[in-house]
Amino acid sequence: MAKILVVAELGGGALKKTTHSAITFARTAAQGTGGSFDILAIGKGAEGAAAHLNGYGAGSVLVADDAYLANYVGERFSPTVAAVAKSGGYDVVVITASAFGKDLAPRVAARLDAGLASDIARVETDGGKLSYKRPMYAGNAIATMTVNTSIQVVTVRQAEFEAAAPSGSTSPVTKVGVEKQASGDKVEFVAFEESVKSARPELTEASTVVSGGRALKSAEGFKTVLEPLVDAFGAAMGASRAACDAGYVPNDLQVGQTGKVVAPKLYVAVGISGAIQHLAGMKNSKVIVAINKDPEAPIFQVADYGLVADLFKAVPELADAVKKAKSEA
Repeated sequence: MAKILVVAELGGGALKKTTHSAITFARTAAQGTGGSFDILAIGKGAEGAAAHLNGYGAGSVLVADDAYLANYVGERFSPTVAAVAKSGGYDVVVITASAFGKDLAPRVAARLDAGLASDIARVETDGGKLSYKRPMYAGNAIATMTVNTSIQVVTVRQAEFEAAAPSGSTSPVTKVGVEKQASGDKVEFVAFEESVKSARPELTEASTVVSGGRALKSAEGFKTVLEPLVDAFGAAMGASRAACDAGYVPNDLQVGQTGKVVAPKLYVAVGISGAIQHLAGMKNSKVIVAINKDPEAPIFQVADYGLVADLFKAVPELADAVKKAKSEA
């Protein structure tokens, strides 16, 4: 019977969609072990986020909202998460494997002397015991993990766990104290400067992603050929590692094993050959469309729809067609 603590991720004072994947994990694990789960909203805007979290079936929504936690600093957040986990008698602490979760989870695990299962794709229960599946070697192998410490810390892949929907039941909201330690006072948040400032949706949260590869040939190719299609769809823009390494677009836009993992409703790959490292970052997309002049490109093996064509001709035509369809809808 596992008691699970979900750590919600906030951004700009609002709840981020990544949290819903962690809630799905918690529901699955709680049902499989006959246990329960609570949600911890921590950081700036936590009180407001609690209003959005109390309809997901949690036993309670815990709130840690303090000026000390105004901006994310691992040395300040981790003591409070660890203190809540320890005092609440939780067996599992779960965070989505976003940049936030990947930074926070190891710190929490270290404070709890807990084992860490990172970047997991599936949870299974057998006799009340939890085991975890995680991809290895760009998804070519799947490892099964168990954690034997009294408290476990887990990070889950957003692309592998469906976003949780409200259950209809409401949860009581409880404020918790903020744990302050000397290590947190030695670190100061100065500023967050985005390398990519855009009005487009965030790459990991968008329902549609349009990504470009090295075949676009230049930064100008991304701007004049790909961006009109991105904006026609109202999508987020992504890129292959080759395009990022060539300097066509910032690294923040990289999709793949060493970039961001996405699973939108629609993924459009333009001029991307489909190296295994890229496929690892987008193969769980609901519908995949590929445009490439090479009929033997590996991307066509995972695509639901493929167009063998010169992207410099096909993409502008597709952008015009999307705009026309939207205007007539």
